[in-house]
Order: sequence, then structure tokens, then C-alpha cells
Amino acid sequence: MVRRFDSFNMGIRQMRHACKTLVIALLLLAVQPAIGVSDQPERIRLWSHGAPESRGDTVKDQPSLQRYSPDREDMSRAAVIVFPGGGYGNLAMDHEGEQIATWLIDNGVHAFVCDYRHRGKGYGHPVPMLDAKRAIRFARANSRKFNIDADKIGVLGFSAGGHLASTAATHFDSGNPESQDAVEQQSSRPDFAILCYPVIAMGQSFTHQGSQRNLLGKEPSEEMIHAMSNERHVTMQTPPTFLWHGAEDAAVPPANSIVFFQALQSAGVVAELHVYAKGGHGIGLAAGTPGAKDWPAACIRWLKAIDVIE
Repeated sequence: MVRRFDSFNMGIRQMRHACKTLVIALLLLAVQPAIGVSDQPERIRLWSHGAPESRGDTVKDQPSLQRYSPDREDMSRAAVIVFPGGGYGNLAMDHEGEQIATWLIDNGVHAFVCDYRHRGKGYGHPVPMLDAKRAIRFARANSRKFNIDADKIGVLGFSAGGHLASTAATHFDSGNPESQDAVEQQSSRPDFAILCYPVIAMGQSFTHQGSQRNLLGKEPSEEMIHAMSNERHVTMQTPPTFLWHGAEDAAVPPANSIVFFQALQSAGVVAELHVYAKGGHGIGLAAGTPGAKDWPAACIRWLKAIDVIE
């Protein structure tokens, strides 16, 4: 009788434990947001039949967009293409890519992170620029499908990715209406630009030499240096631009942002520049960095001021 009673009690305890485990699991599911397919980034090749100047058909040879598209009614119709930094030798896809996409989505802005080609993948100029232009054209050509406005597509870049974003903002074209490719018919001009501790100038004392070498090679011509010194190519057609830099940035000095801002002002382009007393290089969203942590809020205020978002 005792053995039967003990077995009965053991069964009751096991049932209670199982029920407790089930309840905890249900509670965890209740407090966590449901994750659907639309919350996961979708990888889209920029050229479905092979990218120009490609050396192969592997992932590194075929640039892509990581599309973040949450199923939310409060999303605006603005979109930003993000270019992570990495000195044109690699890509900081986490803190200058995915984290930035999440921040944009949290503020109701559609996000695309561009996995562009660079020296680390075996590519120099003009390939990164070709990829950036294609990314803008691709988003614009598919604006209806992506539920965005074709005239609210901007670029955002960090460090060397900032140079690439500024290249898109100064070396754009109106597209080729004779092309059989509907994407190539689109303009590559971004509607606004956000440049975060960007590399801008080439051939200067404050140039980031690693980025210049990776992009242009070890001994670029004066013509090439001039062509890729983007502060020299600002015109009144350059889109509105938001820039920020940390004064403590020793890798890419704030002079890069300053010369671009001065060029924007001279051309009469709407622009805003923040140089924070604290903050070095590669700090992304700058969480916990005194001063520089202000930039995300300042950027959203600016996007509202220029009527990109409400």
C-alpha cells in the first residue's frame, strides 16, 4: 500500500511539473512578439543574371539587398538603403547594417542593407559605385511592390560606406530610357543622404588612406583622386544631407564631414552637420557614448523637417 501511495504521489508531482513547464512556455510565447516571414530580411540579388564586372557567381561576386519589411500599418512610405562601413575592405554588417535597419524600422522607415562588392571580395572602383547606383534604381523600380514612394528613397552610410553614399549623392544619373532592363531606366539619384563619420576626401592629409587604397589602388592618378573626392562634385542637384561625426575620431577626422558640409552650403543644398565632442570611429548607434548618442534622435528630427516622414 505504501509503495502504491508513493507511486501515486510521484505521478502527481510529475504532472504538476509538466503543467508548470507548459504554463511557463505559454507565458513566454505570450510576451514575445510573433515573428513572421516578413520580419526576416529577404536577400535580393541586384542583378538576377549576373552583376557587371563580376568575376564569378558566388555570393561575394553578386551584390544584394537585405530587405527588412515588417508587416505594420504604421510604416511610412520612405525607404533608406544602408551602406555599412569597413574601409572598402570588408563590411560591418551588424552594428552598421542590421542594427541600423532595426532602428529605421522602429521609426517607421523601410530599410535595405546593401551587401556591396569591395576590395576584400576582389573589387575596386568603379564596382562599389555601380552596386550603389543599382541598389537605388532597384528600390525605385520596385517601389510599388515594396510599398514605398519612388521619391522618398535615401541612402545612409558609415565610414567608407559614407563615402559610397556620398558618391551616390554626387555621381548619379537619370537612367537609360533605352535600356531593356526596367531597373536601368530609373534614376540613381537618392532623395536624401545620411552620412555617418564618412570618408569623403581623397588625396588629403585627413584622408583615410586604407579606404583610398582599397578603392583606388596603391597609385591612383590625380584624375581618379579628383573624381572620387566627393566634396568637389557637390552641385545644387545634390540631395539634402545630414552629417555627423565625433570630434575624437582619429581614423576618419571630422574634416571629412566639414568639407562636404561646406560644399553643400556653397551649392545651396539643405544640410545639417553635427560634430560631437565625444565619440570616436565606428560607433554605430553610439549607445552609451556621451554626445554622439544624440545623433539618432537628431536624424529623425531632420527627416521630419524635410518632410520625408511625419
